[in-house]
Amino acid sequence: MRINRLCQAAITLAIASANAAPAFAAGQITFVSQGGAYQEAQTKAILDPAAKQLGITINQDSIPDAWPQIKAQGATGKPIWDVVDTPTSNCLRGGHDGLIEKLDYSKMPNAASIPEKYRTPYSVPYEFYSSVIGYNRKTVKKVPHSWADFWNVKGFPGTRALRNDPQTTLEAALLADGVPRDKLYPLDVDRAFRKLAQIKPDIAVWWTSGGQSAQLLHDGEVDMEMIWNGRASAVAKDNPDIVFTYEDGILQNTQLCILKNAPNLANAVRFVDAAVSPDLQANLPKYIDYGPGNPAAYAGNKISAQRAAELPSSPANAAKQALMSETWWASPAGIDAKARWLKFMQQ
Repeated sequence: MRINRLCQAAITLAIASANAAPAFAAGQITFVSQGGAYQEAQTKAILDPAAKQLGITINQDSIPDAWPQIKAQGATGKPIWDVVDTPTSNCLRGGHDGLIEKLDYSKMPNAASIPEKYRTPYSVPYEFYSSVIGYNRKTVKKVPHSWADFWNVKGFPGTRALRNDPQTTLEAALLADGVPRDKLYPLDVDRAFRKLAQIKPDIAVWWTSGGQSAQLLHDGEVDMEMIWNGRASAVAKDNPDIVFTYEDGILQNTQLCILKNAPNLANAVRFVDAAVSPDLQANLPKYIDYGPGNPAAYAGNKISAQRAAELPSSPANAAKQALMSETWWASPAGIDAKARWLKFMQQ
């Protein structure tokens, strides 16, 4: 009887081990983004399909600003995160500081196919958004098509708002002053601040969050402003008088990077490459008004022409905009410009 019990126990253990083996072999990663509707859209469009495709479990975390945690986890040498969706500047700083893995593009065919102007040695573009001119066409009688128009307070009257941040705002100032979109970098910081000084008395609000910028237009507190395209689209759905233009927009992206010594490094590399594949990237605009990070997502009618016309990274819309250089902003000159901004706002 004891032998039978032992045999039965052994059989049960063997079955349990066999059932557990595939899950263990498949592995997992921990993916981190910024939460909210954005992360919900990613889950449906990219994370769940990638998990199924790769046969792995994708655990999720969210945090508004990942940089402090990237530093803290990196300092231990044993991070708990694997892949982070974060501003490109965080990936670059982390790479320079030994906190982010340098990517081996020979193992990442989807990532390697993305134009070099969009990717870095440490990260690949995940989604695009734009800083654009949004306005109320009911109160703005003459439509602004450029930052030069925005700066022309007499020719284009109305209350205005700008972002309280040097990134994109310095670029807008230089575009308003006649610098060509493809000649912005390195930024002429002195020139940008001189141009900003001209319009500063006419800025009713310097906004500090996307929600605030949306509320300003929605409530009619301002007639025109710098705003992220996704926020402008959301306001327009509630108020059809709110519109925006990609003309003279500033194209930006968040990127995927992998923490140095990530606990699931091999699967992290596989996931990043899958996440930027054209097919999964083409899913994202089904759920949210952001453009795919991989331009190949627009090929082959994966995204309809009508939908592509609404997205910041479509070839037609990207051609109307300036591409932000996160490399410049992560450089000493960019860091100095951020410090100078604080003084400018206090004047």
